[in-house]
Amino acid sequence: MATLFIADLHLQTQEPAITAGFLRFLHGEARSADALYILGDLFEAWIGDDDPNPLHREIARAIKSLTDSGVPCFFIHGNRDFLIGKRFALESGMQLLPEEKVLNLYGRRVLIMHGDTLCTDDPGYLAFRAKVHTPWIQKLFLALPLFIRRRIAQRMRDDSKAANSSKSMEIMDVNARAVVEIMEKHQVQWLIHGHTHRPDIHTLTANGEIAHRVVLGAWHTQGSMVKVSADDVELIPFPF
Repeated sequence: MATLFIADLHLQTQEPAITAGFLRFLHGEARSADALYILGDLFEAWIGDDDPNPLHREIARAIKSLTDSGVPCFFIHGNRDFLIGKRFALESGMQLLPEEKVLNLYGRRVLIMHGDTLCTDDPGYLAFRAKVHTPWIQKLFLALPLFIRRRIAQRMRDDSKAANSSKSMEIMDVNARAVVEIMEKHQVQWLIHGHTHRPDIHTLTANGEIAHRVVLGAWHTQGSMVKVSADDVELIPFPF
């Protein structure tokens, strides 16, 4: 048996192939897992659990089918879907986790997170993140009519694309010191995260010992998962 991790699917109605690939994954590989962890950005955008988007209902039903089959599903918010709340969690059967979580998996202590907070070389993004995670701002946004929330979300996505187009790849990647600090804070030798869309397994030193940072790939043209078993930690790309 094994525990599976995925992130950065960015599901949206404009990308039906990714949705179809995710549904096949839920009905296939995921059914034999000990658990499934989704490390953020399951959706391209999220403006509230009350959004009647049919895609959201379809995904909720599919995840609920997985959890009803006996495979628990856990979710850490990403920078795109940080407003997913208890209503959608209940509908889908997912369990919401804090932004940093340590798991004990087959004899390994593994820290999991979305990964955006590790991008400390991008202070503009971190300032924006702090603002949109302010509880009263979130409450105010969710109280707005849906059509206004959609407009705001679209403007924010457009602004994000424009801002990122002028940033270097290094700035948008994780900071090496931030990685070591978070691993030493939680006393772990394994870290699994997404966000950067740069799948790889990096070797580093943390807590005075060899450590490993596993980065999930985004679901653009193929799927990406990390498979943790008693024997190995594997980063696996697969076709939709």
